[in-house]
Amino acid sequence: MGLCFSRKAVKPPPTKRIRHQSGVTGGGSSDRWTRTRSSKKEKLEDSMRHESALGAAILFQQHKQQLPNGGALPFDRSSSLRYPTANGKKQPSLPRSSSSRARSLTDPLLQPHQLVNQEVKIDDLETNQFVLVHGGGFGAWCWYKTIALLEEGGFRVTAIDLTGSGIHSFDTNSITSLSQYVKPLTDFLENLADGEKVILAGHDFGGTCISYAMELFPHKVSKAVFIAAAMLASGQSTLDMFSQKADSNDLMRQAQIFLYANGNTQPPTAIDLDKSLLKDLLFNQSPSKDVALASVSMRPIPFAPVLEKLSLSDTKYGSVRRFYIETPEDNAIPITLQESMINQSPPERVFRLKCADHSPFFSKPQALHKLLVEISKIQSN
Repeated sequence: MGLCFSRKAVKPPPTKRIRHQSGVTGGGSSDRWTRTRSSKKEKLEDSMRHESALGAAILFQQHKQQLPNGGALPFDRSSSLRYPTANGKKQPSLPRSSSSRARSLTDPLLQPHQLVNQEVKIDDLETNQFVLVHGGGFGAWCWYKTIALLEEGGFRVTAIDLTGSGIHSFDTNSITSLSQYVKPLTDFLENLADGEKVILAGHDFGGTCISYAMELFPHKVSKAVFIAAAMLASGQSTLDMFSQKADSNDLMRQAQIFLYANGNTQPPTAIDLDKSLLKDLLFNQSPSKDVALASVSMRPIPFAPVLEKLSLSDTKYGSVRRFYIETPEDNAIPITLQESMINQSPPERVFRLKCADHSPFFSKPQALHKLLVEISKIQSN
């Protein structure tokens, strides 16, 4: 059953089902979902993974001032979480994930019949490389579950830290343009080998960023996936998009804290988010441990790139195949705003992640993974 559970919902009577505590591995029968026990080893591994992620984020907050000005530490894909399969080898295809991460009943283990394009093998794809682009305030760290799931299936994955985000040490308040903010992404695409293509996936403000990159490097982008993301028309800014439904999003207005690094008489330089409202705004369906990770890892959003209007052409941006993943329980970019963007500039296909909040990489990682794999296998007409 696809039930959504919100923080304010009346608690259901006790049941033997375990929502986030059980450790269920791939290949088991369906009755494992109703078991009341999980092994101590799986619980310990799950706890250690989250504690390690939190510890790394906290250490960065304590030591980032020691980095040289303008320097940036690259996101090391080798440090992303990898979960072992039963025989220690990667699976050649993706009938199901081999992750040992505990799964929610609303984000179940995928079964082979759910993969419509399961006959399409990774080696037959135009590209098996994903480039994941975070949203405003986030960093490459937010994709840790998605990275693990995709890499287990044989995909290559790169998660980008945009300028002043994640572990990139540049001062967010000093970012003055969208091109400066997106430079780590455009540098990556520029350095791809001749003929090499990637699938771009952008979340939130990352949708604006991948649109900018698609206009510059359309021949290097096989597909673009917008995940609860800003999908703008030419001549539109991200602020323009948010302003369309501003009156209906009181929570977003309450959470915004404008920063004025150049003085109160000058325009804002960045936007921070009230930590006490993060759960309700961005993570209303997400596990508490991921909310804790985000609370110590999120950074301000540069203001100038949000104001910048995109210039998109049909011959470049318009030549890239686009897909949109809706998140119906989203309190940051409400579903009505998502649908407005889709209707304004229709993508090739639209998918909906049932019960997903604004951060499906936390709230619905298995279902998000399934859709990304599905999109990678959709062939040209």
